[in-house]
Amino acid sequence: EQNQKQITMPKTRKNKKFATAAAPYVASTGATNGTSVKKNQKQISANLVAPNTSLGQHFLKNPAVVTAIVEKAAIKPTDVVLEIGPGTGNMTVPLLQKSKKVTAIEYDDRMTREVLKRVEGTNVEHKLSILQGDAIKVAFPFFDVCVANVPYQISSALVFKLLSHRPMFRCAVMMFQEEFALRLSAKPGHALYCRLSVNCQLLAKVDQLMKVGRNNFRPPPKVESRVVRIELRNPPPPVNFQEWDGMIRLLFNRKNKTLRSVLHNKSTIKLLESNMRTHAAVNNQMLDDSVKVEDIVEEVVSMKQFQDQRSGKMDLDDFLELLAEFNKRGIHFA
Repeated sequence: EQNQKQITMPKTRKNKKFATAAAPYVASTGATNGTSVKKNQKQISANLVAPNTSLGQHFLKNPAVVTAIVEKAAIKPTDVVLEIGPGTGNMTVPLLQKSKKVTAIEYDDRMTREVLKRVEGTNVEHKLSILQGDAIKVAFPFFDVCVANVPYQISSALVFKLLSHRPMFRCAVMMFQEEFALRLSAKPGHALYCRLSVNCQLLAKVDQLMKVGRNNFRPPPKVESRVVRIELRNPPPPVNFQEWDGMIRLLFNRKNKTLRSVLHNKSTIKLLESNMRTHAAVNNQMLDDSVKVEDIVEEVVSMKQFQDQRSGKMDLDDFLELLAEFNKRGIHFA
């Protein structure tokens, strides 16, 4: 795992008059007339931290959207929250107010300073700790709920990391680019149905919560966004995920082709033969040289339920049955 820095605020003497976290998005100007207001607004704008778009940073600026996301996370006073990518802290503050503790993972040290500065001297600063590093490489601490506004570049890797995280958490409420979010819950036959859809739905229940327009961000991204809730299936399905994903990855390379067409090609047969030999060796089994992988594949794809089937229209039960039929005959995908 990547080396990581855990950063917490040093204890400070609180001025009781101002000992609550500053409301998100509100800057006190102290102005008494129109000219001063305009002057202070220009100064505030100039002092805003510039998003690093090469890191996929787009700051959520609409407080109504922040409030809605926090409410949908249904955070309890006893919850430990993991926030990935806190940015300037617009969501961190309300999360701190509702939870027992927030651990934020932030890659950009500028944002780390902004968030710490924002809660300094408030009655919630002791609840915040920050892990500085790459969210894909940093070891996740224990948490009950995850909340994140996710950069597009790490969306897929982050989802799979959460799906495999143990101990299990209650839910993750996450914002993604719209197309990615819709892929997570896409159904068989839909144009967006893909390997991501199948794998995510095998391991979790995914609900689409709300659409978020691009103008709610600074700077506006090129596409719309969506918020989803991911809840791990507990207990998890009794399947070897590495092998499952090996099969799904292979089938979705050409999701609109028949199973026979996808599986009956030289490179696939060679892979399955290699896997069969490896499994036999590991389990001290003798292989029957008269048994050919091509014949086993043909036997399975000729079964009534799989004839003319295409992965783009198969559901979870279809894939589970297909994998079981292959494993029964000594064929493995990992």
